[in-house]
Amino acid sequence: MRFKRLVLKHKLVGALAALSLSALVAVAGVVPAMASTGTVAVTGGTLAFVSTPGNPSLTAITLNGTNQNSVGTLPMDVGDNTGSGAGWNITMTSTTFAQTTPAESLATTATTAIATPTDACDASVTCTLATNAITYPYALPAAGTAPTATKMYNAAALTGLANQTVTPTFHVAIPANTIAATYVSTWTISLVSAP
Repeated sequence: MRFKRLVLKHKLVGALAALSLSALVAVAGVVPAMASTGTVAVTGGTLAFVSTPGNPSLTAITLNGTNQNSVGTLPMDVGDNTGSGAGWNITMTSTTFAQTTPAESLATTATTAIATPTDACDASVTCTLATNAITYPYALPAAGTAPTATKMYNAAALTGLANQTVTPTFHVAIPANTIAATYVSTWTISLVSAP
C-alpha cells in the first residue's frame, strides 16, 4: 500500500511539473513567429549632366618648326538617375578652329580623342560605370557650321547608372606652318537616352 502511495505521489509530482511548464510558457508569451512585409517605393529621376560641361583645357602651343598637338581634357559629369537601365550616349559636334585676322582655320579633322575616356563614380556615390562601345580614336566633327553630331561615348543598357564623370582627352593638331593667332571653336555636347 505504501508502495502504491509512493508511485501515486511521483505521478502527481510529474503532472504538476508538466502543468507548471505549460503555465510558464503561457505566461512568458511565446507565440508562433509572424511575417511582416516592408515596402520601399523607388521613383526614377532624370538623365542630365550634373553640371554643364565647361571648356576644354587645351594647352598653349609655341611654334617650333614641327607639327604639334594641343592637348586637354573635358570632364563631363553624367547623372543617369532614371532607374530605367536604358543606357545613354554623349554626342558631340563643333565648328572649325578658326581666327579672323588674317582669316585662318585649322583642318576640320584637327580634333580627336585618341584613347578611351576615363570614367569614375562621383565622390561618395555608388554608381554602375558605363560599358562603352565606341572605338577610338574619335574624330570630333567640324565645319564652318557645325555638322551632325556623332557619338563620342556611350553606356550600354544596365550600365552608366547614377552620377559619374567621363573625361576624354582631346588632341588638336597644330601643323608647323600654322599662322600664330588664337583659334576658337564652339563645341556642342549632348546627353541622349539609349546607347
